[in-house]
Amino acid sequence: MIAFVNGAVAALTPTLAVIEVGGVGMAVHCTPNTIAGLRTGEQARLATSLVVREDSLTLYGFADDDERQVFELLQTASGVGPRVAQAMLGVHSPDALRAAFASGDAKALTAVPGIGPKGAQKLLLELKGKLGAPAPVVGAQRAVASAPAPWTEQLSAALIGLGYASRDAEEAVAAVTPQAEEAIAAGGPAPVPQLLRAALQSLNRAR
Repeated sequence: MIAFVNGAVAALTPTLAVIEVGGVGMAVHCTPNTIAGLRTGEQARLATSLVVREDSLTLYGFADDDERQVFELLQTASGVGPRVAQAMLGVHSPDALRAAFASGDAKALTAVPGIGPKGAQKLLLELKGKLGAPAPVVGAQRAVASAPAPWTEQLSAALIGLGYASRDAEEAVAAVTPQAEEAIAAGGPAPVPQLLRAALQSLNRAR
């Protein structure tokens, strides 16, 4: 198993990072949140999980070992493959997923593309207690209200990491803000992966 990769970031796309390790470019599939923390040309260390299939070897990358562990635990549920597990981590942090399973929050799971109400209930039954308890939040609630929305920072950082100028990134974030606010008003989180795709489309139209 490849536990981690450490090297210079050679290239980035919305869902893939190429990390140069010993002169070899390792293609690592990542969530937009993980991509947002990377910069082309800079050193990066990603925890990884290698998924072996008859016709492929696919490497998935994570910001830390905790994300990788949750990714692998999610796949112990029937019907959950690496793509669904990664989509879940693309929408929710590991602790947010722990909180959802601990409280039986099916609505949080249906915010993940490809998971419907029945699938969410099935996952709650199969994975309850397997991910562990979420870390306690100490004095963070009031601070969050005055801070910028996390999704705007994630989205802007992802766009800048893909080579767009700060001004272009800000304009793209503004363009997709109504879409994000609509999702939040409906009671779900801002869907960062979908917002990133929409932002890239708006930038391509502007060219």
